[in-house]
Amino acid sequence: MTDPIRIQNNSSVQKTVSNAGSKQAVHGQGFAQALEQKSREQEIRFSNHAQKRLQSREISLSDEGLERLAQAVEKVEKRGGKESLVLMDDLAFIVNVRQRLVVTALDARERGEGVFTQIDSVVLAD
Repeated sequence: MTDPIRIQNNSSVQKTVSNAGSKQAVHGQGFAQALEQKSREQEIRFSNHAQKRLQSREISLSDEGLERLAQAVEKVEKRGGKESLVLMDDLAFIVNVRQRLVVTALDARERGEGVFTQIDSVVLAD
């Protein structure tokens, strides 16, 4: 991953800047904690609605499937997508890219009219 770790807390940034010449550790979030937080941010989450759809439509994702979904979301995030349709095999997922949140999921049998609105991008999962 080439994305820099973003510090969420503005006070930590200010402390780092004010103590830039000091070799002492700054108070606040340590590197290990920041790295762990960043990896948690990279995880794909499923909304309650999406979880219900997965159950009712008997859709299950393997670890490999989850990894493919996460990689697709990462690709579209790099291109500036916000609300994306992720197509993977015969499955479709509507994903809030910024929150890395699957909003809904469907398969070929349950696609309705096949019209998707309020998305700004489509990504094909490898």
